Amino acid sequence: MNAKRDYYEVLGVERTADDNAIKKAYRKLAKQYHPDTNKGNPQAEEKFKEATEAYAVLSDPQKRKQYDQFGFGAENPDGSYQEYHFEDGDFDEILKNIFGGSFGGFHDSDFTGGFHSSFGSRGFHSNGFQGNFHYQEPPQDGADLHAEIEIEFMDAVNGCEKTIQLTEANGSRKSLKVKIPAGIDTGKSIRLRGKGMPGQGGGRAGDLLLKVKVRERAGVERKDLDIYTTVRIPYTTAVFGGETVVQTLNGRVVCKISPGTQSGTKIRLRGKGIVSMKNSQVHGDQYVIVQIDVPQNLSQEARKKLKEFEALLKTKQGGSAA
Repeated sequence: MNAKRDYYEVLGVERTADDNAIKKAYRKLAKQYHPDTNKGNPQAEEKFKEATEAYAVLSDPQKRKQYDQFGFGAENPDGSYQEYHFEDGDFDEILKNIFGGSFGGFHDSDFTGGFHSSFGSRGFHSNGFQGNFHYQEPPQDGADLHAEIEIEFMDAVNGCEKTIQLTEANGSRKSLKVKIPAGIDTGKSIRLRGKGMPGQGGGRAGDLLLKVKVRERAGVERKDLDIYTTVRIPYTTAVFGGETVVQTLNGRVVCKISPGTQSGTKIRLRGKGIVSMKNSQVHGDQYVIVQIDVPQNLSQEARKKLKEFEALLKTKQGGSAA
């Protein structure tokens, strides 16, 4: 058998190295010489066992202290130091001695891509030593899935519950109820946790992200939480003032029209817009754009009266100019 190398030399660290440096050095060597990635390479297998033995001692403060003081196989009155060999005996039992009675394998998630190993199922032997080795993938979370859902304008305004059909990985279909929150807008996504791809090795399932598209509603334009609509009023109402009925998201309201209202005038209805998804007490406003209906198909009498009205206006304007 070759002479044992100094544990610090095996891990490639200084004798003053801290726990983090020792752990980092072991991770690198364990990944490099792992038997599952070096099948049929007894030299790599030996280096892996050598590094594991060195780490088992140097990672334990008491064992490292004894090793620093007495070296290999030294006696110590308190009996706390042990030297571990990998030449014969049951490998699982040796590892239990190194890592503790509750040993069930060791893992290190800081390796690139994740790394987890436990000893107990894949056989190998070297120089008369027989043991078992098993490589187990770390838990992997399932991937998120993305889909789209199209809803009516008023369903987005008031919120609703929809049933969608999902196709499983095995081709089967299942129904899933989705709660649409009030106030949602086109481009927003609804996250359904755990409804994505299943995880592997105990990992959590991914999520399903439903991107929402809201259908347009005739006569209504949405801008964030505000909405814009139009109302048509008679020419005479615009001239003399009066009232008109306006349709809101929650019913009809009566709006007052001031005398001399011009086409394009905006009437603001506070709190008649879209509810906020973040705060149900907050609503946008509704802006009503006034459009004036021009009279058509006038009777002879109506035409006569309008002509008289036109003449009066010209007279007034002429007098004002004078």
